[in-house]
Amino acid sequence: MAIHVSCCVHGRPPFSDNFDTLKVKPFFSAIKTLLGELRQVLPMRIDVSKTINTTTTAKILDAFVDSVFEYVDQPLLPSQLLQGNFAPVDELGESVVITNIEGNIPDNFPEGVYIRNGPNPLFGGLKSTQSVFGRSRHIWIEGEGMLHALYLSRDSDCKWTLRYNNRHVETETFKLEKQRNKPSFLPAIQGDSLAVLSAYLLNLLRFGKVNKYISNTNVFEHSGKFYSIAENHMPQEIDILTLKTLGNWDVCGAWNRPFTSHPKRVPGTGELVIMGVDATKPFFEVGVLSADGKELIHKVDIKLNRCSLCHEVGVTQRYIVILDFPLTIDIMRLVGGGPLIKYNKEGYARIGIMRRYGDANSICWFKVEPNCTFHILNSFEDGDEVVVWGCRALEAIIPGPDMGLDKFDWYCRGFKPIGHGEENVDASAGDGSLFTRCYEWRLNMKTGQVTERNLTGTEFSMDFPMINGNFTGLKNRFGYTQVVDSIASCTSGYRHAKMWRSSQAAF
Repeated sequence: MAIHVSCCVHGRPPFSDNFDTLKVKPFFSAIKTLLGELRQVLPMRIDVSKTINTTTTAKILDAFVDSVFEYVDQPLLPSQLLQGNFAPVDELGESVVITNIEGNIPDNFPEGVYIRNGPNPLFGGLKSTQSVFGRSRHIWIEGEGMLHALYLSRDSDCKWTLRYNNRHVETETFKLEKQRNKPSFLPAIQGDSLAVLSAYLLNLLRFGKVNKYISNTNVFEHSGKFYSIAENHMPQEIDILTLKTLGNWDVCGAWNRPFTSHPKRVPGTGELVIMGVDATKPFFEVGVLSADGKELIHKVDIKLNRCSLCHEVGVTQRYIVILDFPLTIDIMRLVGGGPLIKYNKEGYARIGIMRRYGDANSICWFKVEPNCTFHILNSFEDGDEVVVWGCRALEAIIPGPDMGLDKFDWYCRGFKPIGHGEENVDASAGDGSLFTRCYEWRLNMKTGQVTERNLTGTEFSMDFPMINGNFTGLKNRFGYTQVVDSIASCTSGYRHAKMWRSSQAAF
């Protein structure tokens, strides 16, 4: 049956000439029907193995995607163009000796491994797609995770040798696309609502997964084992010497949902506090793992009525700190034509304090000023108060600028420096709304009162914090952040490299 479609995408026919027998109208009808029934379907876990059980059906879906969707490379940021080390790199295959070293390594510096991960997209970079359903694109935090390791060793003459190696984290979806040798998952986070929904459904039908498992955000250690993680999936255990991926860590089958990128070790006990956010109920679950990592000793649904995109959990000696801020994932909003991820500056914001083995009914909620905080610097108990330090902004940098906006201008305005003494920024104007400052909340467990204040000034935007891990959950003095040179970034409109510096802040 030949179907002729009158619409075009950016001046090109949406279907290839050799695929004119594609049944387009039935697919549009199916999408419409699926949207109408999505409210009933979403709470269920779809068994894709029962939905698609023939090779022929899978081939038809692949042919449909290949004909209807066009993958387009997203333009690189100027920082990626000017400094090649910010662009995707190839795997080395084996470690190499570093011969060009600036400065000196202290004699008493310990031998060991420095390892990190980060996005390193396959097939040249992040992609956008365009089709008869509209456009969708990867957002800046996506891209397959790659491990980068620096090995420091010293010989008997106290001469240092440095070796570097890298390797992709081989998640299930990485291996799938690597085998296909082409982009296969459709971007399913940002874009026109129908395009995102189509990507959501087609990814699910073809692969049994809505999106790729990217494992690109953090590397952490627990009980002598090392893991790479991004919070849309569970961690992957890795061998830090070979960088080989050893498999998923689901805590002996007890944890089958997303896993926070920043788990926290409880001071004194060595237990690991985790949490997982999902787009369908239960939206937010908290877990406590044993110190040896072999047992999930506590798991609880905290019964949120929305999916807050919470990136990090906090701990103290007795409590777990939960951030419920108005950056949300909402599939029903997407179905209604809105974005999947949205920050609502008019929405409520609160911090929950729960005893380590508590439940939803035991949480003490504290209402705070609306904000977007992804990272917790530290949290600790101070008398009757629980103190939370975080990196706070008035707008969310995720998912990024809406489709059609100039992203360089968007970042430029967002990181515009805040004037000295200018405590309240007009987030609606966009100027300075992404400017992130270290911030303190003091939550009084007896009176229910909250006090809030900025801990840092207006010279630099600060995020991605770290502390000495021995002080996690305990009162500490020093924190370390990455810093954006807002003046340079804003003046150039991001047409030059983002200027990162290291900063130490004392509290």
